Amino acid sequence: MTTTPLALDTDQARARLPELTVIDVRTPGEYASGHVPGALNIPLDRIRRALPEIRHAAARGQVLVVCASGARSENTCELLAEHGIPAATLVGGTAAWAGAGHDLQRPAACETRAGWSMERQVRFTAGTAVLLGLLLGLLVHPAFQFLSAGIAGGLVFSALTDTCGMAVLLGKLPHNRPRPADLATTLATLRRG
Repeated sequence: MTTTPLALDTDQARARLPELTVIDVRTPGEYASGHVPGALNIPLDRIRRALPEIRHAAARGQVLVVCASGARSENTCELLAEHGIPAATLVGGTAAWAGAGHDLQRPAACETRAGWSMERQVRFTAGTAVLLGLLLGLLVHPAFQFLSAGIAGGLVFSALTDTCGMAVLLGKLPHNRPRPADLATTLATLRRG
């Protein structure tokens, strides 16, 4: 049985920001494009590795999990709850945070280049594949239109299940993968408190 994790809206989170340990579960590229001030980046696929440190942080105070829209952070909160770690999710994610007029922190230009959000990468990739399937279907062979149909079917499945296989695949690209030193530094920060 899953329970709905505690959720904070942007104003609640902003008011409590100094007392919260904020964990951003987006890819490093998304994180670099702008994150809640003070958020630590632990990509969703590395959360299990960080459970001891997150548990340590939760023992000191409330943990707030953030992503782009709130879906990944809610899933992360459920995973943490399964391991006895209480956490809250930011309703609407960084999109809602920015939409409410709150500042996003961005690394200095020399530290890393800002990347596209995962949502933007998925839209670009899906749109390109659909256009390519249609173009090849017209110019080469009609069977290429099945590529466009497959992408459309995948998008419908993604919406119905609130999952995204394309985002998982794109998350494995080099510009979206975490650097081991970054994760080590983040985990050390969580241990120190």
